Amino acid sequence: MTATIRLRIKKDIDTATEKKILKMKGGLISQSFTDLVHFDDDGEEYYINHFSVENAKKEAAILFITDFIAANSIQAIEFISK
Repeated sequence: MTATIRLRIKKDIDTATEKKILKMKGGLISQSFTDLVHFDDDGEEYYINHFSVENAKKEAAILFITDFIAANSIQAIEFISK
């Protein structure tokens, strides 16, 4: 079975933060948490990024995201659903 993880990401971010977010998405894919990260528009201020992950890897994916956000001081991301 799979679970969906959703993240809300601000649209108005600087280039350095954008690169960090792309690196995080690449890390999710390279560590085999998911094959693809989807994104949808959420009004004028945010994007919603979402991906499916196996239930067995869900907690590890959440920990990866949480650690990455903390290590890179990214304030433009918030969890919508875990």
